[in-house]
Amino acid sequence: MREPFFLRPTGKDYLWGGSRLNDEFCKEIKMEPLAETWECSTHPDGPSFAVGGEFDALSLARILKTHPEFLGSHPDSGDELPILIKFIDAKKDLSVQVHPTDDYAAAHENGQWGKTEMWYVLDAAKDAKLVYGLNHDVTAETLRDGIESGTLEKHLQTVPIQKNDVFFIEAGTIHAIGAGALIAEIQQSSNLTYRLYDYDRVGKDGKKRPLHVDKALAAANLKTSAEPRQPMRVLRYQPGCARELLCRCRYFEVSRMLVNTERRQKVIYRADSTSFRVLLCVDGCGTVSFSGKIKNIYKGDCLFVPADSAAIRLHGQLQLLDIRG
Repeated sequence: MREPFFLRPTGKDYLWGGSRLNDEFCKEIKMEPLAETWECSTHPDGPSFAVGGEFDALSLARILKTHPEFLGSHPDSGDELPILIKFIDAKKDLSVQVHPTDDYAAAHENGQWGKTEMWYVLDAAKDAKLVYGLNHDVTAETLRDGIESGTLEKHLQTVPIQKNDVFFIEAGTIHAIGAGALIAEIQQSSNLTYRLYDYDRVGKDGKKRPLHVDKALAAANLKTSAEPRQPMRVLRYQPGCARELLCRCRYFEVSRMLVNTERRQKVIYRADSTSFRVLLCVDGCGTVSFSGKIKNIYKGDCLFVPADSAAIRLHGQLQLLDIRG
């Protein structure tokens, strides 16, 4: 049977980041700031690596190239990992941006994937907010004028956020994560981001980060966005565990698992033959055991579970995101 393995992420030191991923998630990445950790990724811009076991120190991309069966038989799996999972610590506002659809990316970005994503809010400051689309229909010229005059924000829909919120960001939606948000992001495996506006900030080199206004306006949905509402979430209980579906789309499915086992109680978990799964620990601690091995799992850990996996036993007080490609 195929055994799961832990992953070590690549970090990103974008100028808007903070220190919480090191301070609270024990990432031990020597970056300041530490804005993102790419927890489960085969993207060349930020690969993740196996920790321990027979694949120790190998990149996930190399492991899956050698063992494509780990991805499963789902017809959309192909031969590449279709998703990318991150932690994001926004100490400052992110740029106002947009990601392309698959069709736009295929036509204009050498056949790359577009980028639809989901955010799960791990924590949020009292006044934290995000940008989610537009508050009225606009033309590309109107937005271009807003960027040039510094009045773009009047066209943007801002939404207050709080811990445990879920937001689905479809490709083409103008968006931005606001200061004070700590986010788990599940997305297509893509790093295509078109910046519309970046508050005239400068990077470590003293220069403003580049904007991609023409591509952003071509890729963006310029219609009014409905105000995002939290999805109906129903907890389903089994001994030692409660589950709720957070998001399901054509690219991924995400559930939240609340594990709370008594002394000798364990929750049985495995991936079926159709798809790999990823367990992202967002709070608590406990153990995972399989094939006679027992491993500790802590807040911030990421476990890759191959398709048709060995049975896994979960024990402890854990909050996990259960992600399926």
